[in-house]
Amino acid sequence: MQVRSADVSFVLDELTGPHPAWRAASLIDPARIAVAGQSLGGATAVAVLLEDSRLRAGIDMDGTTYAPIPDSGLPRPFMFLGTQANHSPGGPDTSWDRDWKLLTNWRRWLVVAGAQHMSFTDLGLLNDQLGLGHNAVLPGTQGMEITRRYVRAFLDLHLRNQPQPVLDKPSTRYPEVKFCHPDTHTCQ
Repeated sequence: MQVRSADVSFVLDELTGPHPAWRAASLIDPARIAVAGQSLGGATAVAVLLEDSRLRAGIDMDGTTYAPIPDSGLPRPFMFLGTQANHSPGGPDTSWDRDWKLLTNWRRWLVVAGAQHMSFTDLGLLNDQLGLGHNAVLPGTQGMEITRRYVRAFLDLHLRNQPQPVLDKPSTRYPEVKFCHPDTHTCQ
């Protein structure tokens, strides 16, 4: 995780430093940067938030977390978005249970019924188009729509200060998305 975290910081240095490597770097608002990742990328989100103060918020999509959050906590907005099978409170992957207690700012723990690990990537959509099975009950198009909707809502809320009701309570539009309550080990 240290190497991945350093890689993210390096890219930020290259894009927002005094001599940016990208001609359009002036389009980047250095006060509005978040990190989001799936699987090991999601685990990296926690690690880089602990190391790089330029990042305002983070999302872990179905990644087991490895970076130890200090007892003082992680004081930036954070969202877990995962599969019901692996990342429900008290489930097989206990890293989210451990880290939830140390998230000291705005936080959400959402799981998606019927999703599989790759449902948060374009692989589910490609599998559907190619007729390949990926053992997900959730169609790839719905997985992609849910991922886009909730990630965008999180970013709009925390980088643009735009209220996002979809992050406040369960949605009739996305009944697969369950809001988890780790203290009661439930997701509704």
